[in-house]
Amino acid sequence: MSFEDYSGVWVFIEENEGKIAPVSLELLGAGRTLADKRGVELAGIIIGENVTGLSDTVFEYGADKVYVYDQPIFQLYRTESFMKALLHCSEKYKPEIILYGATSTGKDLASAVATDLPTGLTADTTELDVEEDTGLLLASRPAFGGNIMATILCKKYRPQMATVRPKVMKALQPEKGRAGQLIAEQIDIKEDDMRTKVLKIVRETTKKIRIDEADIVVAGGKGLGSEQGFELVHQLAKTLGAVVGASRDVVEAGWIEHHHQVGQTGVTVTPKIYFAIGISGAIQHIVGMKNSGMIIAINKDPDAAIFNSCHYGIVGDAFEIVPLLVKEFHKALHGEEVEV
Repeated sequence: MSFEDYSGVWVFIEENEGKIAPVSLELLGAGRTLADKRGVELAGIIIGENVTGLSDTVFEYGADKVYVYDQPIFQLYRTESFMKALLHCSEKYKPEIILYGATSTGKDLASAVATDLPTGLTADTTELDVEEDTGLLLASRPAFGGNIMATILCKKYRPQMATVRPKVMKALQPEKGRAGQLIAEQIDIKEDDMRTKVLKIVRETTKKIRIDEADIVVAGGKGLGSEQGFELVHQLAKTLGAVVGASRDVVEAGWIEHHHQVGQTGVTVTPKIYFAIGISGAIQHIVGMKNSGMIIAINKDPDAAIFNSCHYGIVGDAFEIVPLLVKEFHKALHGEEVEV
């Protein structure tokens, strides 16, 4: 395979009901950095029906080019149709790197494309870089249960591909009126050719707390000892009007539901304030909250790894410190004393 034929960084732009997924805008920011480092173009690829107008937003968030497949066959996501469009575009224009959001759609599409090209795929990436001279994508992610960070390379194949967790990259500030080159593509595919049909879309009716949208997250770990001890987290969160988060150990112990889990196998959060109470600081957890505006850690172990990733650290017993915080925060917010 001659790598000289491959150039450019692409981002798959995930769209749903006419709206671009936030992770796609985040990846345009990361892709812009990679493209500039390599001195190549950044492109977005949009697949859907009535989606051409979204290209304006993609340009504003940093893309130089946008490839669009705007056909009725792409009204709803199906692996087969989207894969054929992306393969068609990739084989025609030969990008060096393709990035996808690590969403259910992005992970499904990326794995299908990687199988058919064929090439490598790094899943659930949390850090990206590129070698300026070789164009080698350095895709890093936690490995071995979150105990180390592994940087994965695809030396023999192109394009290099990675799925990236939402919230770990930062979108650029949109530049209103920014323009680029729009390339309209089509692929000859008919509904009768499709092996799958979308019969019904069932929307989730249960209202779940969106921990990734919270301004303040109070998270607890196994250092709290028990489900009863974990109530400290709920008390502080209630006082601050915050959302409760948890480490993987807490979820696996059954103290709280999985959608509260922060980390590589949970949710990535970027709140203004993140409290880490009784959390040791394994890489698996850190990658899920390291981009928080302010991280405050409370742990009785002065050597806990969490103190390497926080802005403020309190060494001490959470069962003594948290009640004091609850008391002081309640007084400051409500102007009255409270017994804890």
